[in-house]
Amino acid sequence: MSYCPPEKDCSLCPRLVAFRTQNKQKFPHYYNGAVESFGSLEAPILVVGLAPGLNGANQTNRPFTNDYAGDILYPALKKFGFAVGDYQKRKDDGFELKNVRVTNAVRCVPPQNKVTGDEIQTCGCFLKAEIESMPNLQIILSLGAVSHNAVLKALHIKQSAFHFAHGIKHLLPNGQILIDSYHTSRYNINTGVLTTEMFEQIIKMVQETLNEKN
Repeated sequence: MSYCPPEKDCSLCPRLVAFRTQNKQKFPHYYNGAVESFGSLEAPILVVGLAPGLNGANQTNRPFTNDYAGDILYPALKKFGFAVGDYQKRKDDGFELKNVRVTNAVRCVPPQNKVTGDEIQTCGCFLKAEIESMPNLQIILSLGAVSHNAVLKALHIKQSAFHFAHGIKHLLPNGQILIDSYHTSRYNINTGVLTTEMFEQIIKMVQETLNEKN
């Protein structure tokens, strides 16, 4: 299956389109569009976040880039051999992923960083197509319960069959592994819900799981 990402000015979600229009006025130099995924479709690992941050991916057009969540995610990936280069919070920093692709459940920045069920459902068609277009995909890492549920919806799997819990591995009906982690958001880090060390243990789990499957 050939993956067709959403167009930059995707018009499927009226609330997100209205917010994008406002942001184009406030931040004319930002990307202000449906953010592209980062990494190869050939990767065996897909990291799924929630949605772009207003001054992060919405500005840079790269998931988790120039966003506090990326300050936790990308160094951890590099530490365990899933990236090379120096993450410098911009799309042209030369930072490259190895065996990992990063995307979001919803591709456009939402007001107050909160997405609606309808927006998750609508954007789920792109997540579904992306997953189906990754021929080597073995592991999906969901950052947060919203991402977890979005993945299950995209794969037409009952949410009641696989409950979100940090550090849990789920064997999906298609043979892929879904690993859950708390989101690497500033709020979760500041409140101690997630620490850098806890998240590094998640990436270590991903690494070990990949080694087991190969």
